Amino acid sequence: MRLVYRISKKSNWSFLAFGILDNSMDESIASVSSWTAPIPRLITSSSAWTSRRISLTARMKKIDEVRSSNINGMARRLFPLLLLLLSSVVAEANNQWVMTVENTTGVDQTDYPVTIDLKGHGTVLSAKVTDLHSRQALPYQIDDLDRDGINDELFFLAKMKAGEKSSFQIELYSTYQKNETPARTYAEIVQRTKGRPDIYLSEFGLQKGTPDGTAYNLLHHHGVAVENELIAFRIYFDQRQTLDLYGKNHKGLELRDTQFYPTAAQKAAGYGDDILWVGRTFGFGALRGWNGNNPTMVSDVGTRVQRIIASGPLRAIVEVEDREWRTDSLHAPVNLTIRYTVIAGHRDVAVDARFNRPTPELRFATGLINVRNSMEFSDHKGLRGLWGSDYPSEDTLKCKKETLGMGIYIPQKYVVRELKADKDNYGFVIRAVDNRICYYLTYSSDNEDYGYHSARKWFVYLREWAKVALH
Repeated sequence: MRLVYRISKKSNWSFLAFGILDNSMDESIASVSSWTAPIPRLITSSSAWTSRRISLTARMKKIDEVRSSNINGMARRLFPLLLLLLSSVVAEANNQWVMTVENTTGVDQTDYPVTIDLKGHGTVLSAKVTDLHSRQALPYQIDDLDRDGINDELFFLAKMKAGEKSSFQIELYSTYQKNETPARTYAEIVQRTKGRPDIYLSEFGLQKGTPDGTAYNLLHHHGVAVENELIAFRIYFDQRQTLDLYGKNHKGLELRDTQFYPTAAQKAAGYGDDILWVGRTFGFGALRGWNGNNPTMVSDVGTRVQRIIASGPLRAIVEVEDREWRTDSLHAPVNLTIRYTVIAGHRDVAVDARFNRPTPELRFATGLINVRNSMEFSDHKGLRGLWGSDYPSEDTLKCKKETLGMGIYIPQKYVVRELKADKDNYGFVIRAVDNRICYYLTYSSDNEDYGYHSARKWFVYLREWAKVALH
């Protein structure tokens, strides 16, 4: 019985594993015990002892052979398993840690965004994020941003005061675990059909040669639509690629219900509606070309694509891609991908435009529509805004005049110059730096019961918002 003692005392985990995985060991030990237990009772004399000692020696040799055979066989079976168990322990240790986050925005944040790069963490299909102060599990989101089938980022929101440091325990798992985070953002591309559209697309694209306006009319609300509880907009699928605004009366997600066109019953129930007429203007921060004198449309492209990268529950990310865009007849074509990100609880949109090559020879343009009779604000350092009222449709008999504020903030390294306001736009000429242009957009409808209702208050907000956008 020394074998069992040695395993149980010196290698307890091995004994437990054997007991689970190899029932033959229990049988071998039992057979050895029954085989050896009667031996002492057979010793009756010295002569008998001699003969029985030979017999006992032979029996013990057989016992040792059985033990050796069982141990070798079990070792061969257990070694791969033990390696797997050890690697699992190491992997689990690498995917659980505590991180400290500081709110450097200078203002209290109910929904402070935290992003964790998952590169180097292997396969991550689910997670757990715990606020170590409150001991509460926080809602989270995991996204595959480059669509290669491997998740790239873990994203969550935290309540943090200005300057506060908070610690969070992060646990990553390679198996799916139920994520019951309520949706606070949403995105959709819907194909136009008879009756209520119900064909939802993750991506839509057309090649050069397709008649202009085809996709615009194929898609319900004319392109991808995005929202969080505070704001909502659509991006036209045509050469304008303009962002058009939807104003809400109350906080909440609405686009799945209204699909940008609320019925009379929905309006009566308090749903929002389209609040802006954009025409060929910049609308809400559309990115355009620049010919040296005027903005130009994104018209001559090889392929135009809109896609949804993430719909929620905490952030929505959509892309507009223009491959082989010929900005003019003098320069080589360029590929442009514009990513729009909306975060739950935030009134703004992050715009991240990326080019496939350096573009020192090219200039671009963006800005805001000059809403009729609007008041303008500018710090002449990349921050510009307005407050005004106009009809959201040319058919003024079917809609009411809408009042709203808009703002754009472009970090100065991208700004070439601020354009003087004209009848259509408050614009900027901009350039790419390191193949990239980043800027931010925000707006508020006067219809909101949670928003801004005067130019003065809106312009105060814009100054504070730009400071936060820098972070």
